[in-house]
Amino acid sequence: MTTVAKQDPADSARIKAIEEKLLANPEMAKLIDELGTSTTDANDLVRGLLQASINRGLNAEMDAHLGYGHSDRDGKTAAGQGNHRNGYYPKRVDSNYGPIDVAVPRDRNGSFLPTMVPKGSRRLTDVDDMIISLYAGGMTVRDIQHHMITSMGVDISHETISAITDAVLDEVMIWQNRQLDDFYPVIFLDALRIKVRDGGRVVNKSVYLAIGVDMDGIKHILGIWLAKEEGASFWANVCANLATRGVQDVFIVCCDGLKGLPQAVEATWPDSMVQTCVVHLIRAANRWVAYGDRKAVSAQLRKIYTAPTEDTAIAALEEFEASELGVKYPQSAKVWRDAWDRFIPFLQFPPMARKVIYTTNSIESMNNELRKATRNRVQFTNDESAIKTLWLMICNIEDKRAAKRAKQGKRVAASSGRLIEGRKVANWKQAINQMAVAFPDRFEAYL
Repeated sequence: MTTVAKQDPADSARIKAIEEKLLANPEMAKLIDELGTSTTDANDLVRGLLQASINRGLNAEMDAHLGYGHSDRDGKTAAGQGNHRNGYYPKRVDSNYGPIDVAVPRDRNGSFLPTMVPKGSRRLTDVDDMIISLYAGGMTVRDIQHHMITSMGVDISHETISAITDAVLDEVMIWQNRQLDDFYPVIFLDALRIKVRDGGRVVNKSVYLAIGVDMDGIKHILGIWLAKEEGASFWANVCANLATRGVQDVFIVCCDGLKGLPQAVEATWPDSMVQTCVVHLIRAANRWVAYGDRKAVSAQLRKIYTAPTEDTAIAALEEFEASELGVKYPQSAKVWRDAWDRFIPFLQFPPMARKVIYTTNSIESMNNELRKATRNRVQFTNDESAIKTLWLMICNIEDKRAAKRAKQGKRVAASSGRLIEGRKVANWKQAINQMAVAFPDRFEAYL
């Protein structure tokens, strides 16, 4: 049995009041009569009403800009002769209901900037917002074009759709170059692989995301960087970018053994530590192990990263190497040996702090969402297109997460917003206290 939702009486009253006002307006009533007798197409009626309301709204904007109405001579005199109306110019904009012709008022000084139909715009914003939303959800330009034709009867070219999505590039640049905090206790770095057209051929490139945890435990996406090959020079540019944007110090950078990153971090922030993600080490070690033995191998490896000291950890590694499983899978032990210098900083931390830097899962969850969203795209046309698309996808993912948290009734930190995950790292208060006690010289200036 289908249940029909009852309309809110307050909404019904508002709708009725609006209808009465429309019918009471002689101009609007005349327009409705004309449209109703000239066509049976309801689309034309709505388009005509929209056109009339936009023209009326533009004139109201001009009245507010000048400080007096169109026929208000007394108001014009009171406002002085510094500025006044200077006719109109015609403009055609697309909408969900077809093209609309509007008359945009002008002023003598040329200082009037309409908001209903902004200068340079060729479409009403609802169409633009829909296209950007579909693009952010992972649909390709061709998919969007097909969707607009089939669902709305609006035929928009590939070039127009690209131009609409390109409009966010300025916003991307503002976000990518925004000021950051001067200190982040933890920064997580991770990458995903995408295909980008470069110089007439398609190549694999890595997209790197950085998530910084501030002193309150809130996670922020600090930036997006694209590279064909990682190395010391690339990471030096990334670190220089963060430093230029205000990051004066980082306590620890957690990553997956990225080549050249430790040297770049230590050169930019000499007191920082680079920590290899423990979960990545476990996965890399198990890559060489038969499925039936992975549980047993992981149990022995656990003794290494739960060891209280470096001496205990190396003893646990040697014990694994000498065991039957260690002899059977020597490459698993070699993974830990090769990463040892970047693993041992982990052992200096107290238990709660270890839980924070144990894994880069907080950034991997974002990357997994991005992989799902990019699945439809065989390739990106260029680097700018890749950055733009990924930024829009991140906005879309974060909006969905915020809506989910709001539905569940979870509180969101006051500083959270778009591109912020909106909740603190688990057990952050205990972790930051333990780190501050263990390393007082590093935290004293920021507490």
